Amino acid sequence: MRERMRGDRAVRGLRLAFLAVCGVHLGALLAGSALAPVTKPVLMPLLAAAVLVRGGPRLLAAALLCGCGGDTLLGVGGDTPFLLGMGCFAAGHVCYLVLCARHGSPRGTRTYGLAAAYGAAWLVAVVLLWPGLEDRLRVPVLLYSLLLTAMALGATRALLPVAAGGALFLLSDTLIAGGLADWPQAPAPQFWVMLTYLAAQLLLAEGLLRAAPADGARGAQAYREVRTTS
Repeated sequence: MRERMRGDRAVRGLRLAFLAVCGVHLGALLAGSALAPVTKPVLMPLLAAAVLVRGGPRLLAAALLCGCGGDTLLGVGGDTPFLLGMGCFAAGHVCYLVLCARHGSPRGTRTYGLAAAYGAAWLVAVVLLWPGLEDRLRVPVLLYSLLLTAMALGATRALLPVAAGGALFLLSDTLIAGGLADWPQAPAPQFWVMLTYLAAQLLLAEGLLRAAPADGARGAQAYREVRTTS
């Protein structure tokens, strides 16, 4: 009991620390403060630590740490770090796809209409972005955006927070791509990119944490039923 209470306190502490650093980071982006690049690499490790302390799937922690790698590399600047950072995020999306398939419902909230809507959104975004992207970025952005859209669609198999997280991740990266293609930008564009990104990662983490124990409980119940009937 005491160990469980200590674990609960640790999870609450890590969650509060994550939210506090989020607030500092977003405020620094609005203020143009030098704290923004310092706080950015700290965000996802805090959330990943909360997942592990809570006993969540290691694959979920890995997805969040892939996000940390992407955050760090994108902050370096230059094409090579950008592409490597994109690769880190792509690895995270693969983790999320596996988790959503593992802990989601075969039916979920996904419909053929929703799949068509995500596919149409991807196609429209690619057509609009393509002329403004540099030649060396076109194919990587095309492939990455396809994987990202697949993750957002796969997230609809799971709980509603997971589906919302997938959609927000798609929105956040579309804002980044719009900047690469020289689309008109809202004031403080990095603030909106990070606000939607942080909300996405938090919703994905919390939603999958809620789904995973439920699946584990059903598995344990099924095992007990088999044992009692054998």
